[in-house]
Amino acid sequence: MVPAQPVSQSANRKQIGNEIDYDKFLDCVHCGLCTSACPTYLETGDENNSPRGRIYLMRAVTDGRVDLTPSISRHLDLCLDCRSCETACPSGVQYGRLIEPFRVAVHQAQADQASGSGFDWFKRFVLYGLFPYPKRMRWALLPARVMQAIYVDRLIEALRLPKLLPKKLERMQKLLPRLQPRGARFPDVLPAVGPRRARVALFTGCVADAMFGQTNWATARVLQQNGCEVVIPQTQVCCGAIHYHSGAGKAALELADVNAEAFAVDDVDAVIINVAGCGSMLKDYGHIAGELAPEDDDLSERLRKFADKVRDVSEFLMELGPIPPEGPIRVRATYHDACHLVHAQKIREPPRTLLSLVPGLELLPLAESEICCGAAGSYNLTEPEMSDQLAARKRQNILNTGADAVITANAGCSLQLQAALRRTGRDIWVAHPMDVLDLSYRKAPPPHAN
Repeated sequence: MVPAQPVSQSANRKQIGNEIDYDKFLDCVHCGLCTSACPTYLETGDENNSPRGRIYLMRAVTDGRVDLTPSISRHLDLCLDCRSCETACPSGVQYGRLIEPFRVAVHQAQADQASGSGFDWFKRFVLYGLFPYPKRMRWALLPARVMQAIYVDRLIEALRLPKLLPKKLERMQKLLPRLQPRGARFPDVLPAVGPRRARVALFTGCVADAMFGQTNWATARVLQQNGCEVVIPQTQVCCGAIHYHSGAGKAALELADVNAEAFAVDDVDAVIINVAGCGSMLKDYGHIAGELAPEDDDLSERLRKFADKVRDVSEFLMELGPIPPEGPIRVRATYHDACHLVHAQKIREPPRTLLSLVPGLELLPLAESEICCGAAGSYNLTEPEMSDQLAARKRQNILNTGADAVITANAGCSLQLQAALRRTGRDIWVAHPMDVLDLSYRKAPPPHAN
């Protein structure tokens, strides 16, 4: 993230934090039970990098007791927004509903004070101009697909040519996974296999669709095998999490509005998502509308109605009652909890229960499974040092299990884990739960590890 410019005391009182329900700050009693769950505190031991420390800093800025200095901003920027503190907190502090609107307010305050000298090419052209658009992403990834197909990418890496790129682009190249065939373009509707038990709409996402299109197809096939007719709205767009988590609230709200229009929620039983971060964002649409456009009752109602239909695919299948797959997947695997699934959406057991239905799959326990791997949306691009520290911690825990595969329900986690595990030289398959279930339903063998 771009370091904050100092914002004046008067600007603090006017803009930063005053839209947040102040009682949410007071929910925190500073007991410190959150610190053992906070990845950045575990790595730094700095109280200012803990949830209660950040709440204290945000409250001090909101009260006008301190200005938003670069030092304070740095502590807030280092937060992954993984929300593990919410799981650990006995007082029910809604930390995500403090840090997220606070960042939006900071972004707006900085924009109001900017003199034009703080142009951020990466945020404008990559975070906002490329990532949210799957078609642009597919075109941008085409050269990488070609190079991977003829192994030129390995020669480029051996010659250390990526070192010549700007740091953030070098980082993107480092995180790029082995791209799999995406599959055909989705039709408008896919029929249920057997008697129809439900009609659902599939949210395909942006980066996830461009890089992990095969997982979207796996998800659709698993839903079909469970008696679901699957609708794929063609006018859907990015969920807006990229914008919202980096402070661009208005743009995020505009994307949310487009999605609410694209999905005919009255005609489906659920809107299905297979990416934890996107699912958390989609489920929060109603709250975000109330926060960013409190005067627009119509928009708030439409977004709340949409959000009420959103279900993670594992959550929905357990509610529906899964049809057990029959194909054996003889793999020793471990499961990493994606933060925005286990902490933000409070979904822990459904993916594990679904995986337990797969014949032959042995699921090994993972130490610190609920501690962030360092992906956190675009965090692994904007905060590479801390991201790498957390990735190394997660990698060692994975290696300690002796597993041949790692299963996780988030595209960002998959990117992070694949990059981290490549450095070990070991063949460890990184998969989504739906990838595994789809293979079992199709009675197909698992692919060779990435």
